[in-house]
Amino acid sequence: QVQLVESGGGLVQPGGSLSLSCAASGITIRFYAMAWYRQAPGKQRELVAIITSGGTTTYTSSVKGRFTISRDNAKNTVYLQMNSLKPEDTAVYYCNVGKDNWGKGTLVTVSS
Repeated sequence: QVQLVESGGGLVQPGGSLSLSCAASGITIRFYAMAWYRQAPGKQRELVAIITSGGTTTYTSSVKGRFTISRDNAKNTVYLQMNSLKPEDTAVYYCNVGKDNWGKGTLVTVSS
């Protein structure tokens, strides 16, 4: 059974940084593309960033240059480094692999 556990969310001021982690079990992530999604209050879940098994990364335009997705296959963990955070980045952030495997999410709140 695949389990994804996100951590690292919290409250941060605008312009600040947070680093999210997603620890996977029940799956060897090195063979899979891994993604971060987010869902803001009242909005649909959206793709934030994806990293392929080969390490190629893609970002939604609103986070390009501010967020970095990375992976450590030895630790079976994916990361999302978020810099220059804005209030509009406030959301629950979810880790994803494949069609149906999701974590429970971690809340990121950007507010002064």
